[in-house]
Formats: sequence, C-alpha cells, structure tokens
Amino acid sequence: MLSPEKVPRCMSTQHPDNVQTPFFADHPVLQGEDEVKEAFYAYSHLGCTEQMWDYEGKEVDPFVVKKLLTRYGHFFRERRLGEDLFLTLRVPNPRVERAEGKVLLETLESIPRSCDAARLFYGDDAPLPIFEVILPMTTSAGELNRVYHYYREFIGGKGRQRCFDVTVAEWVGDFRPERISVIPLIEDREHLLRANGIVAEYLHDKNVPYQRVFLARSDPALNYGQASAVLLVKIALMRLERLERELGVPIFPILGVGSAPFRGNFTPPKAAEMVREYPSVQTYTVQSAFKYDYPEEEVRDTITYLGRTPRRPALEVDEGRCLELIRVISTRYAACVAVLAPVVNEVARYVPARRARKLHIGLFGYSRELDGHDVHLPRAITFCCAMYSLGIPPEVLGLGALSREDLSSLREAYVNFDRDMADAVRYLNPEVMERVSSPVREELERALELFPVERDEEHAAGTGWIWALLQEGERNRSLIAEEIVKAAARRRFLG
Repeated sequence: MLSPEKVPRCMSTQHPDNVQTPFFADHPVLQGEDEVKEAFYAYSHLGCTEQMWDYEGKEVDPFVVKKLLTRYGHFFRERRLGEDLFLTLRVPNPRVERAEGKVLLETLESIPRSCDAARLFYGDDAPLPIFEVILPMTTSAGELNRVYHYYREFIGGKGRQRCFDVTVAEWVGDFRPERISVIPLIEDREHLLRANGIVAEYLHDKNVPYQRVFLARSDPALNYGQASAVLLVKIALMRLERLERELGVPIFPILGVGSAPFRGNFTPPKAAEMVREYPSVQTYTVQSAFKYDYPEEEVRDTITYLGRTPRRPALEVDEGRCLELIRVISTRYAACVAVLAPVVNEVARYVPARRARKLHIGLFGYSRELDGHDVHLPRAITFCCAMYSLGIPPEVLGLGALSREDLSSLREAYVNFDRDMADAVRYLNPEVMERVSSPVREELERALELFPVERDEEHAAGTGWIWALLQEGERNRSLIAEEIVKAAARRRFLG
C-alpha cells in the first residue's frame, strides 16, 4: 500500500462521457492501444497520479503495465509506477455479472505478472505497480473479503505450494504482492446508507494504514434522482468520517463524479465548487469529458489545483430530514422516468459509443425497479445524454414534489443546488411540454418557475429537430446521431 499522504486527489477514469475524440486516438470509440496511450497522457500531460484500469463490462489490455514501462521508459524512470503514479484495477463483481466471474480471477492472476514486469524494468527494488482493486456494486463485507482472501490464499500464497519436486516460487518466481487492498464501490441507496457498516466489518480483522471507499454518483442519480444522489453521498460521507474517528484508521473516500450536473457537475471551471460541496472526499474521478472537452492547459491547471487543496471535514447534514427528502424526490422521479422510459430508450439507440463495451446485462442497459416502477433503462451516461437530447434535463425530475420548506432544507444540505440546477435548466426546451404528459410536464413547469435562467436557444433548436426526426424513424439514424453530438458539443459532455 502507498503511504496515506500519497493517496491521489484525482483518478483518471475511462467513463465514456466525452464529445471530442482525444488527439491520440485512432477512432472515436476508444479501446485497446488507445487506452494505453490514454493512461500515459493522463500521467504525463494532465498530471493525474492515478489511472483506473476498468475490467468491468469492457475488453481491456491485461499487459498495460508492461506496455507503459517499455514504451515510455524515460518517463517512468523519472516517476515510478507504484510509488509516484498508480494504476488501480476495477474488476467485475461475480454476484452481479456471473458470466464475468472468471474475468475477476484472471485479472487478479495478472497482478503478480505486472509486478514481474516492474522488477525487470526497475530492478529488485521495484515498487508494486498494482496493489489495489475496486469492486463495483458492493453490498457486503463478505464480497470484499472473498476478493481479498482469494488473492491472499490462491495467488499471493501460490509460491509456497509444491509442484512435484519444487515450490511454485522456486519454479516460476515469487508472487508479489502477497496481498492486495480491496476498495468497495457502493452504488445503491441501501448500501450507501450502510457504507460505514460494510467498511467496519471488512476492516475488523485487518491491520491497514488506511482504507479507500468509492461512492457512486451516477447510478444513484439514475435510480433515485439527482438531488437524492447528492444527499445519499452526504450522509455516507458523514458516517464514514465518524467511523474513521471510531477506528483510528484513515478512510479516504473516492467520489465518482462526471461533467453533467446529473452526474456531479465536475468540470475544470467548477472544481472549487466541487471541493466546497464534498470537502471530505480525498479522490475525485476525472472522467473523459473533463479530460477531452476542455483545453488541456485548463484541465492540467485544475488537477494541479486539486492536488494542492487539502481535504477537510465532511459537511454535517440533518440525516432524518435528508432521508425524508430522498423519499419524496425519488418517488416523484420514478413516476416521471416510468413515463419517459420508452422515448429515452428509443433515443438511446442513437447515442454514439465512446468506449468498446461488452453487452453484458440486457441488450444495452438494465432492468431497474424505481420505487415500484419496473423500467428498462440504458446506463447512466446514455440515459443522461438521451434526456438532454430530448430537451429534458434529468436533474429537474422529482423536484415538483418539494414544498417551499422542502426546498429550503434541500438548499441547506446541498450547497451548490441552485448553481447545478441553473446549469441544467439552461438546456431545457419549453416546447417539449407539448409532447410530454403528467407528471413530467409539471416538473418542467416547476423548473422554469424556480430557475428563470437564460436558455441555450441553439441547443433547444437541436432538441426540437431530434424530436421531429424521431417521428420519421430509423431512416434518420445518422441525422439523429449527428444532432445528438451537436447538442452535446454545446454542453461539453455527452451524458
């Protein structure tokens, strides 16, 4: 493990929310060699000290460490991988993705091989290039312990096993590291509210210098509404901070934020607001729109700013009041999404891909139960893009159920509420109200009443054209996709 003072402030990720294609890519859909280049670019040009290497739902290069060290040797001799720069694997969760269970084991098996590559490059004092993995959709300490103990017993401990006349270590070399750290990625309401309990149970028999915990922002927004997602994260952060004091073990939260307000509103111009909203977060995800839809110098300066900004205590919120607001917002949000799901799924077919992903759960998305409504929805980025392409910012859904008193309470807990909503509502097309039924129409009317901001007329015209093209169907596929990208370019994020 790295020393607590080196835990990164920014983690470059592979979330496919960008509009622009990065200059080093051969194709808009990044995969394979382009993602190796991307990791180097994040380290060398942008100043990120951590890159997520994502095995969940996509094909990735399992030889990334070897390729980075051999292709960019001069750079990595100056800044050592595993000591100054970090590569963190996100692995499949077999509980959810049964067909990917063996991928988890294969990925864990690759960690000692990456260590061997580092030893060949650096010599015997090589740092461990990979020593942490992220487990998505974590719901229990047991899931974390399975990964931890499988690695410790069947991979790290493999060298001690005998094979015919020698130990495995004598035959093929030792297996480093002997153990790894497992980072829970917690994504749903029930387990965000129990994040502290999951972490406490996982840590009770481990002597560690620190523990990282990854809190999702996109999936909670997709499932319960954007404001609900903010409140859930606030409660989780506050409870994790209390646990940190109880255990005496530093707990470093990672927050999965994207550029759309729905997914975090984390862009280079808004970094200070992000820190003000979530001061106790140690690591913020720098996703693809953040990296590629803003000038490189601005991105680099923002990452430098975050690296120099100290982590501070979590903001205190009224848990009981927040839980009541989440209940009210999520109920109305679910009713609205149930109405919109058919047209959202239709538009989602035309949203351009930005990463090569496997079709691993359903055709292109998930069946979800949203407060009693069983709906099929695409993944969060595609959902968000489809909604904006229809002129309906998803951030507004659910707010129509709030009273004045509720809004006042929401503003107390959610520091950037008005800023985030204004950023979203400027892309609302009022003409859409003629095309949607209750309760969606009421949500749009309420949003225009609460946030009378100057709207982006060019974006609105594009969304009107998308509605018109949809009426004519599949023969307009290329035109619809083109208009979706044009509108996304206005926003500086796909979804």
